[in-house]
Amino acid sequence: MTTISLSLPHTLYRAADVRALDKIAIDDYRLGGTTLMERAGAATFSVLQSRWPAAKRITVVCGGGNNGGDGYIVAGLAHAAGYEVTVLHVTPLENLRGDARAAADKLMARGMKPEPYTKSKLDHADLIVDALLGTGLDREVVGELGAVIKDINASGIPVLSLDIPSGLNSDTGQVMGIAIVAEATVTFIGLKQGLFTGAGPARTGKLFFSDLDVTPEIYTRVAPAALRVNHEIEKKLLKRRSRTAHKGNFGHVLVVGGDSGYAGAARLAAEAAARVGAGLVSVATHGQHVAAICADRPELMVHAVETTAQLSPLLQRANCIAIGPGLGQSEWSAQLFAMVMETRLPLVVDADALNLLAADPMQRDNWILTPHPGEAARMLGCKSAEIQADRYTAARNLQGRFGGVIVLKGSGTLIIDAKQEIAVCDGGNPGMASGGMGDVLTGVIAGLVAQGYALPDAARLGVCVHAAAGDAAAGDGERGLLAGDLMPWLRRLVNPS
Repeated sequence: MTTISLSLPHTLYRAADVRALDKIAIDDYRLGGTTLMERAGAATFSVLQSRWPAAKRITVVCGGGNNGGDGYIVAGLAHAAGYEVTVLHVTPLENLRGDARAAADKLMARGMKPEPYTKSKLDHADLIVDALLGTGLDREVVGELGAVIKDINASGIPVLSLDIPSGLNSDTGQVMGIAIVAEATVTFIGLKQGLFTGAGPARTGKLFFSDLDVTPEIYTRVAPAALRVNHEIEKKLLKRRSRTAHKGNFGHVLVVGGDSGYAGAARLAAEAAARVGAGLVSVATHGQHVAAICADRPELMVHAVETTAQLSPLLQRANCIAIGPGLGQSEWSAQLFAMVMETRLPLVVDADALNLLAADPMQRDNWILTPHPGEAARMLGCKSAEIQADRYTAARNLQGRFGGVIVLKGSGTLIIDAKQEIAVCDGGNPGMASGGMGDVLTGVIAGLVAQGYALPDAARLGVCVHAAAGDAAAGDGERGLLAGDLMPWLRRLVNPS
């Protein structure tokens, strides 16, 4: 029985990389393509049995490539196990080639005859197996295939996808016109990077992985395209504190922001920095906000700053600056932003500070920029849809243009450093789509930088702690989750047992 990994690998690959791994396994280790296809089918059938134990009627919808061949293998295994199986083909059987043709022939030799696809044949299934399109998709899905995917999505029947939900781009996570919405996906040989960002997580459902029992040596021959990270992986960076430590050992964050009416953003960022362990946290904001922030969180040192002259002494006491939360784009905002840009202190730049940066781009190596797709689009002079169409390329372009470390927020947040190495956070949830969440992330990352973490480490760890806090806080429900709800969880997660 082909094994299903209980935990996902850390390495992510592009489609071309996985094809290279396949080729190495076949050419250098003499694993036939048919053998790999049979193992993929067996792995998928194992997931089918364990995840849907009550399912009795299985409909497998097959395309014309090797993904369809995997589907024919699954159908044969299900039939042999006593399931009521319907096999539907979109590509005429006479057009099948290679291993896919061999799999279909083997199924027919068992007495099963695949039928041409019609919508009505979906109606009585307990589960649909999506074996339509694989990882080689590079154009929009149209015509009959698009109509089939639309039918499957509209059926209301749970879907198990093989390797990737049909219609999803395996490199970018973009929906290519239309894509399957799977309840679970079993992917093979290497994790595809598109499963983890953009539309990928929402289309993939629960993800399972099988290496098809290939020899581990093949993975030394192809470099991964990205790394998957989360709190469990990154918490190794968190070390116990010396018993003789004092607040001066853990840095001083200065949060610059809070234009008129936006005190909350600066306050959230400042508390987040403190909650992850910064020794001291100051806030430079309008005088009208000082009393309210001090009353709400007296541990923060809040300063009325109306001019750059009042900001100057605060810059001299800090060892990390977080600029942007509630900053606005007024003359006051622009003056403070310009003065901060003159310092050589490490910076975490977010929100309106990114919009000011977009208007006057510059490069530096000691900052972390944390744009959401809209801000990223302004920084690159394009539309947010272009950012979302290929988040990996957008992250690389941002880093190339602005330097430092880039955190491209969103579903499957990406972190890219000066070496152009990309990490993808697989944590977080839709409940975090609410005001103030980005301000909290800014404070988390700044608090870690102030404590001496290298910028790439602070960015990865900060994103993962923030996502894990959001997931923990969503235990009471995603809808209605507030940024402030993350605060107690931040403290717990930076103090792992």
